[in-house]
Amino acid sequence: MRITVSAALALALAAGVTQTASAADAPPSTDGVWRMDGYGTVLTLRDGQLQEYQTTAVSCLKGFAASQTSPGVYTTPDNAVLTVRTGHDRDRATVAIDGAAGHRKLKRMAALPEDCTRPAPTGPLATFDVFWHSFAENYPFFAAKGIDWESMRARYRAKVHPDTTRDELFGIFRDMVTPLYDAHVAVGDSDKYFAQGRPGTELPTEELDEKVKKYIVRRDLAKAHNRRDFANGRITYADLPGGRGYLRISGFEGYAAEGARYSAERAVLDEALDTVLTSQRTKRLKGLIIDLRINGGGSDLLGLRIAERLTDSPYVAYRKRARNDPADPTKYTRPEPIRVTPARAPHYTGPIAVLTGGSTVSAGETFTQSLIDRPEGRVVRIGQPTQGVFSDILGRVLPNGMGAVLPNEQFLTSTGDTFDGPGIPPHLKEPVFTEEEFAKQRDSAFDRALNVLR
Repeated sequence: MRITVSAALALALAAGVTQTASAADAPPSTDGVWRMDGYGTVLTLRDGQLQEYQTTAVSCLKGFAASQTSPGVYTTPDNAVLTVRTGHDRDRATVAIDGAAGHRKLKRMAALPEDCTRPAPTGPLATFDVFWHSFAENYPFFAAKGIDWESMRARYRAKVHPDTTRDELFGIFRDMVTPLYDAHVAVGDSDKYFAQGRPGTELPTEELDEKVKKYIVRRDLAKAHNRRDFANGRITYADLPGGRGYLRISGFEGYAAEGARYSAERAVLDEALDTVLTSQRTKRLKGLIIDLRINGGGSDLLGLRIAERLTDSPYVAYRKRARNDPADPTKYTRPEPIRVTPARAPHYTGPIAVLTGGSTVSAGETFTQSLIDRPEGRVVRIGQPTQGVFSDILGRVLPNGMGAVLPNEQFLTSTGDTFDGPGIPPHLKEPVFTEEEFAKQRDSAFDRALNVLR
């Protein structure tokens, strides 16, 4: 998944003021109170400190805090970094989160909402109400999934009373979100955690990744040469017979040391790409297999960075928008085009076969989507539909200290559609790591890709 529960709850925002030649031309200060367009979020920036407030119609709870670490930049203890930029309108600003695609818009407020200035109730009923409203005001996919969230409130709130235990409340929240079958929805409390994927799919784990990697090396790469691992083993490249290449990516995070900033992750990826996509190799490759069948997601920007090495022409990868009207689930922010700009490095522009499956999740899916409108074309998807979760994760702290995460964004295609729910379908359907495939020593999707690129 793109962001773990703990990381989602600890996200920080950074404010950066554009430097100009004179004080008269400097943009307005970012100090003050700001409401984010969508995301149910208010920020205060003052005296080198940033504080997040998570709001609903019935609550305002403190979220993460961050400290200024360089002019205009705020960083949390978990090394999350964001940048707020202002123009000459003192009441408008934008926020960019390191590692995430796009920007979030801010509008200046006169003061904190009143709910943010008084203690919040912490009992079971108050916790239930904040949980329910967090989804009611932000989740975009109730209608698509056929879920009546209002009836969920009536059904489950009747089970909550002042003496409801934390374990009981956790069970209620788990039961409420189970019908969503959304891998970007989770509930957590201390050592308890609940999340699930789309029925018939398996969410990626370290154990699954290791099992599949060993199988691929033994079965598919037996005759390959120049096989090499990068990025803590999350990226593998090998030259295949017949002038084709194989690039396996098991995630878009965890490339550098634990807790490293996005810039360190990006540097490791760039080093891997410079080693793999040399000028000599990009000229002689007759086809490239990109294997995303076990990919747990991470940073969308790292996926876009790879896409930048696979084209000679700039193009729009997708358009991103967030739900921004708590009362109307059909209202969204203006879609922001997320672009792919060719890197100043050797590019591979030949045919590509992308291998996907139900364990292709989150940033693995946005990277897959970013190749759909590749100007050079010649990208064929083989395998099974992806998991069907694309949004950044919105972290919510509940009044009693429990936590929840949920999606609130859509990644739009050039026709204005989304793949949320069913996932991105393959052009050519093949089984992916089934028990029968393992038992019969098959890898049908890989073999199909070899034939397509022949």
